[in-house]
Amino acid sequence: MTTEGLTPKDRIVVALDVADLGEARTLVDRLGDSVGVYKIGLELIYRGGLGFTEELLRKGHKVLLDAKLLDIEATVERATAAIADTGAQFLTVHATDRKTLDAAVRGRGDSAMKLLGVTVLTNLDRADLGEQGIDMPPLALVQERARLAQGAGFDGIVASGKEAAALHERLRNFLIVTPGIRPAGADPHDQARIVTPSDAVRAGANYLVIGRPITRADDPRAAAEAIAAEIAAA
Repeated sequence: MTTEGLTPKDRIVVALDVADLGEARTLVDRLGDSVGVYKIGLELIYRGGLGFTEELLRKGHKVLLDAKLLDIEATVERATAAIADTGAQFLTVHATDRKTLDAAVRGRGDSAMKLLGVTVLTNLDRADLGEQGIDMPPLALVQERARLAQGAGFDGIVASGKEAAALHERLRNFLIVTPGIRPAGADPHDQARIVTPSDAVRAGANYLVIGRPITRADDPRAAAEAIAAEIAAA
């Protein structure tokens, strides 16, 4: 599974991490088809995001529902099935254990929705993992969770660009979706393991999740087009 046939703009996933649906709709209207996928996360999911997902799909947009599911198997399975019914193209699930991952695969059934395993959040470093009782560097944990996700039948993972190169070498035909993307010189905000768009592409990332550098730009469409040009050059 690769990004063969996708244009640089198709590989941009815009994170609609905004306060309400009105602001999200305004951003989508301004961006239009200058990006490939719109990501709806927990903030919008709890503000009518599932209905908004169906609205975007009717307009021909692709949607990544960043639900980050993690619960007992029956709940994950039923939640995945419900999300598959929306027609969303991508869904995230925490890749912490096979019970969770296997439940999501069962819930997806025969739908075309791609499942992405969340490995280690990009705002975490080794000290943060230590607070969770995990005594290993982020790369080792990402690799272990990626192995679990691939073994369960997932389509890809969500991982920092800092780990993408090592994962790309080990996981053939497996999507790598990379958040924490910041153009050179941009404010890292709350991200601990960030990379530039060009570095992420060179490391093997298939899709780049980008939020504030686009959504808070004076001209979001121009910002997206500049990042697409950087992807093309890489």
